[in-house]
Amino acid sequence: MRLDPDQDAERADLWQRLRDGVRIPDLDNDLVRKWEQYYASQPEYLQRMVERGARYLFHIVEEIDKRGMPMDLALLPFIESAFDPQALSRARAAGMWQFMPGTGREFELRQNIFRDDRRDVLASTRAALDFLGRLHERFGDWQLALAAYNWGPGNVARAIERNRRARKPTDLSSLQRLPAETRNYVPKLQAVKNIVMRPQAFGIELAKLENHPYFLSVAIERDIDVELAARLAGLPLVEFRQLNPQHNRAVILSAGTPHVLLPYDNANQFVRALGDHDGPLASWTAWVAPRTLKTADAAKLVGVGEAQLAEVNHIPPRMLVRAGSTLIVPRGAKTTDDVSERLADTATLTLSPEGLGGRMTTLRAGPKGDTVAAVARRHGLTAAQVAQWNEVAPTARFAPGQPIVLTLPTRTKVVVVAPNAARGALKPVPRGNRKPAAAAPSRVKMAAAR
Repeated sequence: MRLDPDQDAERADLWQRLRDGVRIPDLDNDLVRKWEQYYASQPEYLQRMVERGARYLFHIVEEIDKRGMPMDLALLPFIESAFDPQALSRARAAGMWQFMPGTGREFELRQNIFRDDRRDVLASTRAALDFLGRLHERFGDWQLALAAYNWGPGNVARAIERNRRARKPTDLSSLQRLPAETRNYVPKLQAVKNIVMRPQAFGIELAKLENHPYFLSVAIERDIDVELAARLAGLPLVEFRQLNPQHNRAVILSAGTPHVLLPYDNANQFVRALGDHDGPLASWTAWVAPRTLKTADAAKLVGVGEAQLAEVNHIPPRMLVRAGSTLIVPRGAKTTDDVSERLADTATLTLSPEGLGGRMTTLRAGPKGDTVAAVARRHGLTAAQVAQWNEVAPTARFAPGQPIVLTLPTRTKVVVVAPNAARGALKPVPRGNRKPAAAAPSRVKMAAAR
């Protein structure tokens, strides 16, 4: 029996499939209107988000459909990261779903020198839906679950309890003392949902999205250089990294990530080219430092220039490589073994300043925030060192109250400065309170167990 042409069109339209599955109750307030106006007034920005999201949205919709969850959740990466799987917030939340390091580890997203699964398209989507499902089970309400995803379940639970004690309603709109980011979070999602549901009402034309996979998962059985994998697939390196953004180094380890994601046609090309390839697939391997070494001494031991070793391993100047650290080094002509699963999953790189016998400490940025460069100057460090310890760019700026990890010389006294004192002053973080301050920017995920 032939289906009606209109039904065929609907089945082929991913937007319509998504619209048919939304079921979180609508929120209707001034904040929703504000964000509707914001997004509708920036059609170019909205278009860029849709273009990025086109790579991932079918997979997300499929996973949500399998779990019987509301399709509203497929729009959450618009709010979290603008569908950028390489996004990194100032609070160190990473990936399309913006997981904090601790929450990522709780949901089995490995983070080591070789890869950060918070950026992995498949793994992070699985973890995000696991987390959201757990939050819905706890709170019994999707709006509260979304607020907990942003602010942390412990914070939302305490806000609900405050309202209960005051004999006030406990729905999201009634909760008090929510930080601005959380107060705007669900209204932002609602605004995007409204635009997706009725784009014409906002003067928006959404690019058509086909209801079929954008990418395929292709198995790899040997370690392979990132650049070579992209070349064999016939993809520009930037496009390859958009689908495989989790890799921190120049080599993909088959023991840690036994697949790559590729568009359909490129997947077929990759399989053919891989079978025809004559020569080594990986020019890099892993090496564990037998003792604490200067970068120059480590370079001599592995037979490579100091500058090259520092560059490929992201080692700032004048740093010691601590014993047991793992570096990637050129793979010798006689090396045939791939990196072991143990190293692929647990490799770490620990650095300390040369000649200082430094100690790690954690401080908080001042009430007006701090640049990486300013923190470095204040403590006699380089911006590259501070950036490396905090997994940010040397040009980044820390949010007010954000924790900052430093390695300071043992002879340096840390001065405790009140947060309302000199501009940009740092205040040490008390032990047991290492999470980002509530005033930090968006995408701050507290540990799910809290």
